[in-house]
Amino acid sequence: MRDRLLELERSSRLLEPDSAEREVARSGVLAYSEDFLNNVESLNAYNVSDDKGIGLLDSPIAETGISIDEAISLIRDNVDTPGLNPASGGHLAYIPGGGIYYSALGDYLADVFNRYAGVFYASPGAVRMENMLIRWMSEVVGYPATAVGNLTSGGSIANLIAIVTARDAKQIKAASITRSVIYLSEQAHHSVDKAIRIAGLGECIVRHLPVDEKYRIIPSKFAEQVAADKVDGLNPFLVVASAGTTDVGAIDPLTEIGEIAHDNGLWYHIDAAYGGFFILTEEGKEKLKGIETSDSLVIDPHKGLFLPYGLGVVLVKDAAALNASHYYTANYMQDAASSADEPSPAELSPELTKHFRGMRLWLPLKLHGVAPFRACLEEKLLLAKYFHAEVKKLGFESKMEPELSVVTYRWLPKMGDANTFNKQLMEAVVADGRIFISSTMLNGEFTLRFACLAFRTHLSTVDTLLNVLKETVADLEDQT
Repeated sequence: MRDRLLELERSSRLLEPDSAEREVARSGVLAYSEDFLNNVESLNAYNVSDDKGIGLLDSPIAETGISIDEAISLIRDNVDTPGLNPASGGHLAYIPGGGIYYSALGDYLADVFNRYAGVFYASPGAVRMENMLIRWMSEVVGYPATAVGNLTSGGSIANLIAIVTARDAKQIKAASITRSVIYLSEQAHHSVDKAIRIAGLGECIVRHLPVDEKYRIIPSKFAEQVAADKVDGLNPFLVVASAGTTDVGAIDPLTEIGEIAHDNGLWYHIDAAYGGFFILTEEGKEKLKGIETSDSLVIDPHKGLFLPYGLGVVLVKDAAALNASHYYTANYMQDAASSADEPSPAELSPELTKHFRGMRLWLPLKLHGVAPFRACLEEKLLLAKYFHAEVKKLGFESKMEPELSVVTYRWLPKMGDANTFNKQLMEAVVADGRIFISSTMLNGEFTLRFACLAFRTHLSTVDTLLNVLKETVADLEDQT
């Protein structure tokens, strides 16, 4: 047995490269990433690809390894070249993610040291760091110091955590689900509907409230619907408002909705995944008044703080309610169950095992300070106003002033179907590759979207888009 163990040890020690081997691998990775960062402004935002990365399948997982150079070649050709380049400033579609460098270094440190950030007993410093960040974000949005939260993988899981907490706090049981009512608008992010279903609330009555011409919930209609539902013997228990919708960047009337919710005993949840961090700016602070009246909210650092994908946040005012929905008990965890100075993330979310996500946010905030983030957010607000004004000068229809950093617009062609023309226009801009844009349907109209939140998006980027649009419209009009 000893001989076999020593034989296995020799093989398993290959998982621990020595310093020279680490240097070779690290140098290859750094050279590849530095080349990308040094040239990122000249790279396409989108590359149309016929093979779509299928070359990865030509190198299957095997018993023996390959060199770092071979691995990087596979990554470059099949992962980092085809499709969307989310690190590009030309990513003006959907709601862009970030990718700031110091966050990558934070992830590197978190992965090398592999601190377990789920339970205070195991890694008190890591948990303190994450809770410190949650307290900072709570302060930013106007939540009390007693609020708690969790660093999640993104807004979808954050919304799920909040909706499960609302369900339990309002004592929604199986017998009452079919008469319990949830209120939101058609503009609510699809992750909210998904969370409702996953939380076992799919048989609740879901009211899609009327919206105004700017796609914001009309508070008086909400109040009327709640009153009518109570008269009918139903159980209104949850309303979800948006602080920056994905489609158009709309902000629901947060204060008015909160007053109606609290007057009627509803849990008030705000999805601020996209728009929440604009509160760091003076304009955003004004527009997001009332966000502090919610019982829970979602806010995504991988959007508004420009971090790489994989960090959303849920904040909840009632710590006991969040804990009651997500606590755990297990005999093998009894050592960790002793008194702790800080709440453990494992007791406030579905996750027990989790990545140490706090480091990817803490390190850039500490190295940069908040000021550059605030400036970048203010820049995006101004770029949206600039694009809105300039695209109208080109002859595009853009009905709404941007509330945040999303602008909707479309071309009305002299001949032919406008929906078809705008679809062709979008596809041509994407195929050009320099700028990546997206579309949505608003009242049956195929509508183009300008979504400005990438930290590398600057004035020159927007001017490039305007030129591409002008040239592409001319080409398409000539073809009709």
